[in-house]
Amino acid sequence: MIRKRSPILIAALSLAMLDIQAGQAASQTLEKIKEVGKITFGYREASIPFAYLGADQKPTGLSLDLCSAVADKLRFELHRPELETEYVAVTASNRVPLLQNGAVDIECGSTTNTAERQKHVSFSLATYVASPRWLVSAASPIVELNGLDGQTIVITQGSLNFTVAKKIIDDQKLKVAIFQAKDHAESLLVLGTGRAAAWFEDDILIAGLVANSSDPKVFRMLAATYEPSYYGLMTRREDPEFKALVDSVIKEKMRSGEFNKLYSKWFEAPIPPTGQNLLLPMSDAMKARVASPSDALIP
Repeated sequence: MIRKRSPILIAALSLAMLDIQAGQAASQTLEKIKEVGKITFGYREASIPFAYLGADQKPTGLSLDLCSAVADKLRFELHRPELETEYVAVTASNRVPLLQNGAVDIECGSTTNTAERQKHVSFSLATYVASPRWLVSAASPIVELNGLDGQTIVITQGSLNFTVAKKIIDDQKLKVAIFQAKDHAESLLVLGTGRAAAWFEDDILIAGLVANSSDPKVFRMLAATYEPSYYGLMTRREDPEFKALVDSVIKEKMRSGEFNKLYSKWFEAPIPPTGQNLLLPMSDAMKARVASPSDALIP
């Protein structure tokens, strides 16, 4: 005999299933943040002007401003005005593992969004469009790429541009020695002290380090530019709900015009710790991303 379930029982079971589905869809990052009462930012110590240590040795930069806006959004959404923020320094080599193991909740740096990295992490809407370039000493006779033949070049350890530089070198059939520095600050030091003839890195990161060096005039960039790359705030791959929240914050900043003000603050005005001005107006590629926010890897 077939027994009919009462409407009340069916309704109860339906609600239980909805609760289970909601639990499965809940953001693991948000649950962690609610549980510990804080959000943890991973930041770079020398990625000017995105994330670096200011004059007071506290993290600052465009990416930190955007992450702070995410924290404000969480305080409102979670009804937790007392939600704290914690800062954890990361490097090009450990930023992904520290995000994956939960040591940081969001990486607020200058990480390039790539198809390979998307296998392990997620990226927000693009927050900057960059192009890698070669930096040399202003007194160097090198003006073209072939001038690097027989020289030593420096590349920051863990930088995506190691692969890009290697392909350029191989395509041009150049014979060079590669020195891998631990971070961008050491890369500039290696170049400045003559231990390398050139440093290859994204133009904005180079500009930031040079602008805050003791004498910016002793360096210059070669004219050659390469394929653009897109920076984004990095989140855990298995947490699309948290990425959606981060994207909503960035999209609103771009829609309201607040992002343009932040851009001017960090790229077109004096910035700490030395008051240098990068003098880098927003590129057409960046303007396009502000007009139509996207995390796509193509222009």
